[in-house]
Amino acid sequence: MTSILDGIKVLDLTRIIAGPLCTQILADMGATVYKIEKPGEGDDTRRMGPFLPDPVHGGHSNDSATYLAYNRGKQSVTLDIATPEGARLAQDLAARCDVVVENYKTGSLAKYGLDEASIRKRRPDIVYCSVTGFGQSGPYAARPAYDFILQGLAGAMSTCGQPDGSPGADPMRTAIPITDVVTGLYAAIGVIGALYHRRAHGSGQHVDAAMIDAAVALNGHLALGYLMTGQLPPRVGNTNPIASPSEVMVCADGPFILAAGNNGQFEAMCRVLGHPEWADDERFRTNALRVTHRGALRATLAPALMHRGRAELLAALDAAGVPCGPINDMAEVFADPQTRHRQIELHLPHSRGVTVPSLRSPLCFSATPVEHRAPPMLGEHSASVLAAELGIDEKRLQALREKAIV
Repeated sequence: MTSILDGIKVLDLTRIIAGPLCTQILADMGATVYKIEKPGEGDDTRRMGPFLPDPVHGGHSNDSATYLAYNRGKQSVTLDIATPEGARLAQDLAARCDVVVENYKTGSLAKYGLDEASIRKRRPDIVYCSVTGFGQSGPYAARPAYDFILQGLAGAMSTCGQPDGSPGADPMRTAIPITDVVTGLYAAIGVIGALYHRRAHGSGQHVDAAMIDAAVALNGHLALGYLMTGQLPPRVGNTNPIASPSEVMVCADGPFILAAGNNGQFEAMCRVLGHPEWADDERFRTNALRVTHRGALRATLAPALMHRGRAELLAALDAAGVPCGPINDMAEVFADPQTRHRQIELHLPHSRGVTVPSLRSPLCFSATPVEHRAPPMLGEHSASVLAAELGIDEKRLQALREKAIV
């Protein structure tokens, strides 16, 4: 069965998360992705544990959870592009590809002949995607970028965390590297859009995927609210500032999420809790009143919730049409019946002779389903790719290895 990007070749000059996620999405859609890694070291994430055990040599391998999470379906080719011969080989590979994705500091690949202008001379219709922190120009263009810093700089952290004046009211980052992830998603969309344009018009183009752009855009309506009113969006913790009750509540065996914002949902919730009269309380008759009297409402609900077990309570609320849900830890996520039904947890055969865990791609196509393939070992495909694409035989390959170029 033909994949959507069948026949598209991608030279992957990316590391860490944002760039590798972009190229993983392209690989999931059927592109052939040649991931260039430094000999003996590889992607920086190969040193960020936990690690896959090495069944041959014992101990742990350099296939880490972070590497496995963002490099599915690629072919690993080791090349030292800091050497003239390694750079030439990478240039030759780029000329045979449809797409180049890189996340080096702005302008730094020119000295290796791997910048857009150099590659476009050999491949005029190349789609060249640069994933950077701050774009190709501007006062911050030369700065390195890190997800944590972008979460703060782009505003997301200022809106996350407990309200001012409450315990632990500092700005809060997300544990997920959210600015890396959203940048990788936009970069992949940009590459696919540029390929569609090339198919229609025959010309390639540059995709400038900057983390600051994606991270500020992630603020969405909070950013627009500020631009419209000049009012800073406050941190509201786990409450919804425009609906009540719509927040984290506590029952007998822990916290859960309750979102009974409209009147019908609130009345149904009151019945489930055995107190239909609460719906007639003058403080709680409308959502606006419930928002105003949120503290009083929480105090009213708390005793009725504390003697109910979470599973029983959520089932009763769900049956009554009241939006609610658990706060699952990772073990509970993968035991959840809907997660299991959607087959999100995968186990893929790895070249080390073991199976490795993976997450199913969220891309679900009816006619061209994603073919999931495990991430590669470091340099696993160097010989096959250099032979097939550049005609390098075993004798020359051995010479390159002796010089630590491959």
